[in-house]
Amino acid sequence: MKLLWLMGGGALGTLLRYLVSGWAMQWGPGVFPYGTMAVNVLGSFFIGVFWAVFESGNLQVNHRLFLFTGLFGGFTTFSSYSLETLNLVRDQEIKLAVLNFLGNNLLGFIGVVAGFLLVKLLIVR
Repeated sequence: MKLLWLMGGGALGTLLRYLVSGWAMQWGPGVFPYGTMAVNVLGSFFIGVFWAVFESGNLQVNHRLFLFTGLFGGFTTFSSYSLETLNLVRDQEIKLAVLNFLGNNLLGFIGVVAGFLLVKLLIVR
């Protein structure tokens, strides 16, 4: 049953990502990724809202999976990363919060560049 809740939230989050991203791409000209920024910011905002609402209440495991892992995970994993960083700050784990922030951003970008260059190198050969 847990998997059904997870899959339902993931499917809905993915659909919302597609719709919101497409809508946001109409904001401006050029190649700036307005859609990605919109889903990352909105996803981070709404995961914070829902976390605050349900943090002190009893939210069933299935509902938690649907919302936080499924819906917001399908919408953007950036929201999960942002929430985890917030929780590290709230727990006064500032060094770990900074490490998480820098690691996800820098290593994520380095990973994209490395993967891209590796494939380009292999294709050229």
